[in-house]
Amino acid sequence: MQRDIGQIIRYGFNGLFATAVHYGVLVFLLEHLQVRSAGAANLVAAVFGISASFLGNRYFVFKQTQSALLRQAWRFSLLYGVIALVHGSILFVWTDLFSLDFRVGFLVATFFQFVFSYIGNRFLVFR
Repeated sequence: MQRDIGQIIRYGFNGLFATAVHYGVLVFLLEHLQVRSAGAANLVAAVFGISASFLGNRYFVFKQTQSALLRQAWRFSLLYGVIALVHGSILFVWTDLFSLDFRVGFLVATFFQFVFSYIGNRFLVFR
């Protein structure tokens, strides 16, 4: 039980860091490079956030795992590919279709990402 609580706390810290990377790239693309589509910019930014998340999960959150790096990377990529599509779709609908603030849409999408990714990482990738 205590291991699970520590793991969830580490997961939260890792998620905050990966989200900061993701959001930082998204803001840079939208506000500095003037990418027109929040959905497209989000997909690019997701690659950076996902990479940070994988490294943090492997070496910080689920460090007791014994699975091979390539096997974990493959499973993680599949899981996060699906999650990135969901995240990007939410942001696309929120911002591009409904013309709402991308910052709020990012938070909504990130909430769903957090829940799906913990469950997927815990039971599918880093088991």
